[in-house]
Amino acid sequence: MKTIDELLAEGVAGKRVFVRADLNVPLDGTTITDDGRIRAVLPTVAKLAEAGARVVVASHLGRPKGAPDPAFSLAPAAARLGELLGADVAFATDTVGESAGATVTGLTDGQVAVVENLRFNAGETSKDDAERGAFADRLAELADVYVGDGFGAVHRKHASVFDLPARLPHYAGYLIATEVGVLKKLTTDVRRPYAVVLGGAKVSDKLGVIDHLLERADRILIGGGMAYTFLKAQGHEVGTSLLQEDQIPAVREYLRRAEEKGVEFVLPVDVVVAPAFPDLKTKAPAHPATVAADAMPEGQMGLDNGPETNKLYASKLADAATVFWNGPMGVFEHPDFADGTRAVAQALVDSPAFSVVGGGDSAAAVRILGFDENAFGHISTGGGASLEYLEGKTLPGLAALED
Repeated sequence: MKTIDELLAEGVAGKRVFVRADLNVPLDGTTITDDGRIRAVLPTVAKLAEAGARVVVASHLGRPKGAPDPAFSLAPAAARLGELLGADVAFATDTVGESAGATVTGLTDGQVAVVENLRFNAGETSKDDAERGAFADRLAELADVYVGDGFGAVHRKHASVFDLPARLPHYAGYLIATEVGVLKKLTTDVRRPYAVVLGGAKVSDKLGVIDHLLERADRILIGGGMAYTFLKAQGHEVGTSLLQEDQIPAVREYLRRAEEKGVEFVLPVDVVVAPAFPDLKTKAPAHPATVAADAMPEGQMGLDNGPETNKLYASKLADAATVFWNGPMGVFEHPDFADGTRAVAQALVDSPAFSVVGGGDSAAAVRILGFDENAFGHISTGGGASLEYLEGKTLPGLAALED
């Protein structure tokens, strides 16, 4: 895999460089609530611009249905990129149409443009190779060179991620090079004890990575909505908590295999419950109560780890040498249910372990709860991509960058 440093050594002045970034930031209307992914691609974009490249940045945002949708416009991300660069960033109101063509043609050396959401064109995500390829052909007309730096999308076989690199000289940006280097530390020559913290809503989202980690991790800590399927599999009632009944047989098998292999599975011993899911807009009091994990009352919903669980999890992370964390421990967006996620983040800050925060909600939680990002070994920009890499899967976007 060639890197951006090799591209810069070859010279980029005057060349149109297509940077496939991940600007898929959370929005409240047109307000960006977490700009972490934009800041993550900044080193690549800035370095190319400084070297005189004509930089064309492209990304997806959200899940539009293959047609323009103002709610998913990249205009706010383009504006924020300009603020971070300290320079004007041109914005094309389409992806491969008249505006994109004119915007790219109008660039001078060292200027940056952002084209509109790639997913406004059905060819980007099409399962039909020909349709996807046709869109990649049109994207290729905008550039002389391709730089892949959207790690959050490399697990997708999409036109801008998989097909376009085959049509242009291609290189890995700084972000992708860093992400791959970090993930190798979690899969080869891992420093032990190796602890993994998995949260989030659904067990089904983590089946593959749990299966893979049973062969590699020393202990696995479970939290978030997925914990209640584990508790149910142990025979405990979970009230109205999120539950995937169909995953209980798989969970029981994981618990059996973990015991057989000597992998420690750590589950909540107490949980914070409330009568209903909280209002995340008003942050109104949710009337929480703490109960034992094996004595959840009927009609109550588990929404966070309890204080004893927080102490337990901190103790299980204190002596770890390597930690991978993906998924919050509760509904951290509401103050009544943020303590479990905060406790895990604090435990990683306090630990001497090499810690990797695996993207998505976990990365957002770290920032929203006020932690210094530099206190962690690495904060990934791609939760799904990180998980699939740890599962041992071939990621299309990385394979496309190989020579």
